[in-house]
Amino acid sequence: MRTRILALAGVGALLVGYACTVRDTQPDKPVIAVSLLALTNPFFRDLGNAIKQEAERQGYRVVLTAGDMDIGKQKNQVADFVVQDVAAIVITPIDSKSIGTSIAEANRAGIPVFTADIKATAEGARVISHIATDNYQAGRMAARGLIEALGGRGKVGIIDHPEVESVIMRTRGFLDEIEEGRKQSGINIQIVSRLAAGGTKDRGFQVAQDMLQAHPDLDGIFAINDPSALGAVAAIESAGKAGRIRIISIDGLPEGRQAIKGGKIYADAIQHPDLIGKKTVEAIQAYMSGEEVPAEILIPTDLYRQEDALKDPTLRQ
Repeated sequence: MRTRILALAGVGALLVGYACTVRDTQPDKPVIAVSLLALTNPFFRDLGNAIKQEAERQGYRVVLTAGDMDIGKQKNQVADFVVQDVAAIVITPIDSKSIGTSIAEANRAGIPVFTADIKATAEGARVISHIATDNYQAGRMAARGLIEALGGRGKVGIIDHPEVESVIMRTRGFLDEIEEGRKQSGINIQIVSRLAAGGTKDRGFQVAQDMLQAHPDLDGIFAINDPSALGAVAAIESAGKAGRIRIISIDGLPEGRQAIKGGKIYADAIQHPDLIGKKTVEAIQAYMSGEEVPAEILIPTDLYRQEDALKDPTLRQ
């Protein structure tokens, strides 16, 4: 199997040398197989589309699937990729630890594995490179945004999703920034609630309702992604507290940016799924060509406020 991968490196070099003419006449293109978290989330749709577009430009064929938040389904997808003897596998793990057995299976078959957006944390599972948002930096940026929104004082709840490594890093960055702010700047932000919502809008709504009932004097919410934040928006509006509780998120989905434009979410630490997808394929191509590939490629976020949304040409009026 290892010989096959080295041969593919030669194929990659030939593809570059002969450019489009060879790509168009190549009947047996090497396959990059992808298993995403879910395609119902626009972030992962954009990520998948970016991988597909860049991979096809590089001379690969792409098999694009999604586990749809079901780790068993994702494991079956990876097992199928191994049987199909694909050139490389890209995974956004649904469960950062449980996916380890599937990665180990691909390792034994000699198929290189790359993770995008969400890191695998299982011991003994070898990943060539992890390409993702700098989630720790994003969490710190979100905390700075909420400190700004609250003027450095207030009671805050966290809508969490601790099953995935990327969210663990976001929450850690958020909490570290708050703690440093207390020590260095004297801010008075109190974390009064931290509840898991699975990263979905429906659960975000339910969790935010619970927070509001337990803490009627809540001032702010940090939601780990836009679906959770949009659920919190609905709960706040249902409770008749619109405009009284500030929400900060990490994502940059169109619906989230629209809510920022309307003043329903204060700001997002905005991600760049198109760049993550492109960098993932570039890492695969570099590995196939025999180059050294960094174990981790992190892409920073930018804080996106209402003033940015009002100038955003992709949003509806």
